[in-house]
Amino acid sequence: MIPRYTRPAMAAIWDPQTRFRILFEIEAHAASAMAKLGVIPRDAAEKVWQKGKDAVFDVERIDEIEREVKHDTVAFLTHLNEIVGAEARFLHQGMTSSDVLDTCFAVQLKRACDILLDDLDTLLAALERRAFEHKLTPMIGRSHGIHAEPLTFGLKLAAAYAEFERARSRLVAAKAEIATCAISGPVGTFASVDPRVEAHVAKMMGLTVEPVSTQVIPRDRHAMFFATLAVIASSMERLATEIRHLQRSEVYEAEEFFSAGQKGSSAMPHKRNPVLSENITGLARLVRGFATPAMENVALWHERDISHSSVERVIAPDATIALDFALARLAGLIDKLLVYPATMKKNLDRLGGLVNSQRVMLALTQKGASREEAYRLVQRNAMPVWRGEGDFRTLLTKDKEVRRFLSEKEIADEFDLAYHLKHVDTIFARVFGARTPRSRASRRRPEKAKGREASTSRKAKRALAKARR
Repeated sequence: MIPRYTRPAMAAIWDPQTRFRILFEIEAHAASAMAKLGVIPRDAAEKVWQKGKDAVFDVERIDEIEREVKHDTVAFLTHLNEIVGAEARFLHQGMTSSDVLDTCFAVQLKRACDILLDDLDTLLAALERRAFEHKLTPMIGRSHGIHAEPLTFGLKLAAAYAEFERARSRLVAAKAEIATCAISGPVGTFASVDPRVEAHVAKMMGLTVEPVSTQVIPRDRHAMFFATLAVIASSMERLATEIRHLQRSEVYEAEEFFSAGQKGSSAMPHKRNPVLSENITGLARLVRGFATPAMENVALWHERDISHSSVERVIAPDATIALDFALARLAGLIDKLLVYPATMKKNLDRLGGLVNSQRVMLALTQKGASREEAYRLVQRNAMPVWRGEGDFRTLLTKDKEVRRFLSEKEIADEFDLAYHLKHVDTIFARVFGARTPRSRASRRRPEKAKGREASTSRKAKRALAKARR
């Protein structure tokens, strides 16, 4: 991913130095397990750790070796031999390249998940705070882009919160699915490496054992991971598109924060454009695009080929880096979003009360009119209002057929805004439980220990404070 859309923590996961460090740890942990089993000398395993634990790997040297040997794992092991010395001959005993490469990939994806989960926590914190802030801020709801019935801006944000809660749960599941270790030797039979070596490496690297590896970790796991990222990206685009619509000049119910000195257009000084939302929309399209090649990677030949390798070298860093950047941007956007309740109310009243048409129709049916007749009477009075020829409530009051069923007061009662908002508390309770935004940390990170929950909550708050600045 280009530097413009790259944040340091996520980029560091895909840095060659990080990758070689993980590869070393896998090899060294495997050596420790083999030493314990008596496969290699114990002092050899100890010297591997002593000489390699603080080593800085020479990336250019490894690339140089690879240009000659045409094999990336051999190039790494050759360079490791230059660092460790004679004891390096005991490394990689009975193992294949995929054992270390796939296990390393699992570690990287797991670490990427941790950052993305923190990103989602920060976004959820912003959505929750703003949802409670505008819990009872009325606005018009729209279907097909057309005025429908009233809701609140808080409900709109609560819906987004619930969607990203689901996204978070999916990512937790994807993290568990992707975090597997395979140290099973050629074609995955363990003929040349004891299964206990795999178990030890898995434990030390924070992974679970892959039940059946066919020399590679099955790529359905990776397909599910990238599909999960794609769904998260789709949810982000949905919210970003909503903000873009709300910022349109004809609507202007909300807009992105516009800082002092910011320029909206090189040609038109008056412009304030939804550039952050548009950027998120574009990045979401990019992340979704990575799901298809991940699906294509599932069908490898027999027990293994490397057609997946080139794909993953591109999509893994790019997808996680792009999503990390976009999630952070979306959290900051929501946190600083400018909301205009007065314009929301103005737009709500723009159609002269037509948004209460269903209420009037139902009231007519309650008083004896058939549904077809009630629909006809309401629509007959609604159409002139669409053309700017009067006020809906006034026209209804003057309609003799309507008055056969409803009194003037009964008609007026159907125009009470509070009717539409009476179950907001119920919906909020479903989404957030019996909580205020400040109590949110008690439900974050259920898959982690309590100490980690508190740490994550503080991290989210710090990230949110940074986004506000």
